[in-house]
Amino acid sequence: MAPAVEITEEEISLEQMMQRARSSQAGAVVSFLGTVRNDGIEWMEVEAFRDLALSELEAIRQEAMSRFSLQAAEVAHRTGNLAVGEAIVAIVCSAAHREDAFSGCRYILEQLKSRAPLWKKEISAEGGRWVEGE
Repeated sequence: MAPAVEITEEEISLEQMMQRARSSQAGAVVSFLGTVRNDGIEWMEVEAFRDLALSELEAIRQEAMSRFSLQAAEVAHRTGNLAVGEAIVAIVCSAAHREDAFSGCRYILEQLKSRAPLWKKEISAEGGRWVEGE
């Protein structure tokens, strides 16, 4: 079984995350997949303070589970050099009702962006630029 929070250099399988979140008690399974967008960059470098990031992601996941009555929640975040179109982050939440699943997914994403020690650097022909809060 995959961990509920993961930081990896490997591709993320959103389909597998969604399968694990399904249950007979879940009326909603919501997913978010963040990708490297083509806004003039060639690629993106993603770094993490791994142990602290894993700990913070788990704390955020637990908060969301409790606050939104989630039945399942998983977070996977990539590190390394990512090409345009590649996945950076995936979040899957399931709950009895859709509003809780949507709210839980949004909460995890927003908290991840503000609290987890993860950094993105956009690389273009002009050089590199660290990205804040995106």
